[in-house]
Formats: sequence, structure tokens, C-alpha cells
Amino acid sequence: MQKIKAVIFDLDGTLANTLPLCIQAFRKSVEPLINRSISDDEIIAKFGPSEEGTIMALAPNHYNKGVSDYLHFYESLHEMCPSPFDGIKEILETLKNNGVHISMVTGKGKHSTDISLKYFGLTHFFEIIETGSPDGARKAAGIQIILNALKDIKSDEVIYVGDASSDIIASRKVGVPVVAAAWAETAEPEKLKELKPDELFYTMKDFSNWMADKI
Repeated sequence: MQKIKAVIFDLDGTLANTLPLCIQAFRKSVEPLINRSISDDEIIAKFGPSEEGTIMALAPNHYNKGVSDYLHFYESLHEMCPSPFDGIKEILETLKNNGVHISMVTGKGKHSTDISLKYFGLTHFFEIIETGSPDGARKAAGIQIILNALKDIKSDEVIYVGDASSDIIASRKVGVPVVAAAWAETAEPEKLKELKPDELFYTMKDFSNWMADKI
């Protein structure tokens, strides 16, 4: 692999353990609107679009209130996820200090992305942030937009770092090397391995050590 000149990060399960927070915010916002309980699996099955799209799938007759309540609970419950994964800030600082371009492509909506990055104090690290769409997954398109913006950097000098199978598939679509992040408790390493990412790391320390040799 070439020296890395740009890194594109996912957010949920990659920078921080935010997935349990997302699920709890969905439950708190949606259950009162549809008058029944919803399981984690039912919520996760609707992932792909941004949270707005998930609300549309779970509570289509209460969309506006569902979105408003979701964002309220997402912010008010954020102490469930008080900080990014240990080592993330240090990695971002190292990349920035070495002149590596840092961007983000996440399936999250813009509002929840802004809430989390501000809460963690990470917003200033990211040059470009591409967020999700209520109409469905758009990670490949988001990565391509960033590639187009990085005019003097080749696709093999960029890596995408994400924790989901869909991240590997999206990266392959646009010809970007992909690092599978298996350090979150919500990660599914065996599924990630099946898709043969360029690298797979179980710990932030191993990822950090690998990055140090590539920049």
C-alpha cells in the first residue's frame, strides 16, 4: 500500500461506541408514538438510511415528531457515550500534524453527526463531512465526493476506516482501500473477514501502530 495521504472515517462503532445510544434514542422517541415496544433487532433492521429514514420506516405517521424527539433524546442521553474510543483523539492529532487529510463519511444524519462531534470535541479535525440520506445508504457516493475534492491524491493513497460490512462494500465500489474496525463491542469481525478488507484491527493500539508506519 502507498503512503497514506487521506483518511476517511465512519462514526458509529468506529470513532465511538454510539450504537447503543442510537438504539436507546430510537426506542425513547418511537415507542410512545406507535404504542408498542420495539426490539434492538427491529431497529437495526431499518438501518441503512439516516435516522430520518429509520424513523420513516418505524413510525411513518409520526415522522416530524419522531425526528424531533429522536434528536432530543440523542443529545440528552449522550452521556451514555461520554467520549470517543481511547486513542481516537491521539490518532486524529497525529494525522493532522503529519499533513494527512481527514474526512468523514457516515450514514448518520447531519444533526446527530454534529451533536456527537461537538460533544466529543472532534469537529475541527474533519475537512469534509458527508452524512447519510433518509432515502437510503449513500456511503459510496460520499466517498466519491471526497475523492473528487482531493484532486492531487490518488485513490490508493486514501483509506476508509469503518466497522460494518457495508463500509467494505462501499469502499470497494469506488476503489478505495478499506480498514475494518473491529474494536467496538458491536463489531462482527467474522462478517468483516468474509469480505476481505485490506486490513482488520481488533484494537485501537494496533490500528494506531499500523497508521504510524503508513504516513
